[in-house]
Amino acid sequence: MSKKIRIKCAIFDMDGTIVDVPYDWAQIKNELETGGKPILNYLEELEEPKKSEKWNILKNYEKNATQKAVLKKGIIHFLQFIKKHEILSALVTNNSKENVYYLLDKFNLTFDLVMTRESGLWKPSAEPFFKVMEKFSIDEEECCVIGDSHFDVMAAREAGIERVFIINKNINKFKNEDAEVYRSFKELENRIAQIIS
Repeated sequence: MSKKIRIKCAIFDMDGTIVDVPYDWAQIKNELETGGKPILNYLEELEEPKKSEKWNILKNYEKNATQKAVLKKGIIHFLQFIKKHEILSALVTNNSKENVYYLLDKFNLTFDLVMTRESGLWKPSAEPFFKVMEKFSIDEEECCVIGDSHFDVMAAREAGIERVFIINKNINKFKNEDAEVYRSFKELENRIAQIIS
């Protein structure tokens, strides 16, 4: 019988996972003229002064959306559940430190580790996930990723993390992804409880 591997760390996304934020990504990408590239990668490739101009456009959208953010239903109870079972929590987001800490303070949320884009590591690259595992001295088998987008799945797969949980009411949107999709944190809590029991 194979040894049961315990989940020691849950890596969370923020926007769309911890909080609902009213982003119109199609409009933002159109205004920034990303040409289909991931936004942060695209912006980093630009030359000045265009680079700063477009970064400011993104930051304005982010700030406005952040101020309208609301907590996802069930997230507080789920974070308490994670803590109760001595599972470490890491928040890994492509958003800025300023916006992240505004939300953490507003909603009184705490994580064992917080990584924002200022780290220079962002999804869909697996690098931020590798950094989390290094920080906590754990392996990919001991992690799970909890997110809401294809970037979360891509980064997890590249990092070798098999347990990927997506919170999305539209389950069909992820039917071709190698991930488990749940409509609510209550459903996910039941699944995690099953794994760790």
